[in-house]
Amino acid sequence: MEWDVRHIDETDSTNRWLLNHGGSKNMVVVADYQTAGRGCGTNRWESERGKNLLFSMLIHPNDVPASRQFRLSMAVSLAICEALGQYIGDLSIKWPNDIYWRDGKICGILIENTLTGAVIKDSIIGVGLNVNQRAFHSDAPNPVSLWQISGQETDRDALLHHILERFGQLLTQDVRQRYLSKLYRRKGFFPYADENGAFMAEFVDVKDDGHLVLRDDGGTLRTYAFKEVRFI
Repeated sequence: MEWDVRHIDETDSTNRWLLNHGGSKNMVVVADYQTAGRGCGTNRWESERGKNLLFSMLIHPNDVPASRQFRLSMAVSLAICEALGQYIGDLSIKWPNDIYWRDGKICGILIENTLTGAVIKDSIIGVGLNVNQRAFHSDAPNPVSLWQISGQETDRDALLHHILERFGQLLTQDVRQRYLSKLYRRKGFFPYADENGAFMAEFVDVKDDGHLVLRDDGGTLRTYAFKEVRFI
């Protein structure tokens, strides 16, 4: 893919910047600092100025049906996992698309799609990736950075280049099985919680539309959309 890459010093949100400044090209905006970086819902993203990778991508995947938009989530999460895999191991994807190193969150992704009829017109994919930050001070439960794992500074531009290159390649491939094989808590029973309380369950599948399928310790299959269940 060809990318129009813009570097800016500061913005409230790279997703919002692209919403206001994006056009018909595939565009990437990279910021040294976000004043209102966000995750899904009301979640905030802590990032020290000039230390991490804060960027958003605008693409126009006209060939992706709205019913299969989860393939974008699979492709970008795998691209980041594979790019980071050049530096560290023990990486996994916490459904639907958080990137984990062991039990620590190293990357969050926020995808906002605009639909036209039954297809995706525009997709803005925001990424917050902890690269060179040495300490975290928010109340987030489990942040971790590449520097904390490797003890070395990483060239953020080189890492971004690897992510964009892999994402462009993975968008054209069937990545479902590769995505499933990288999932956090892929094997075994673990604690979860939904609106009815906590329970033990094992992973079964992720459907084409992104719904998570679990089997509880009583043998019952449970299917969840994003935010309907949480990992404990």
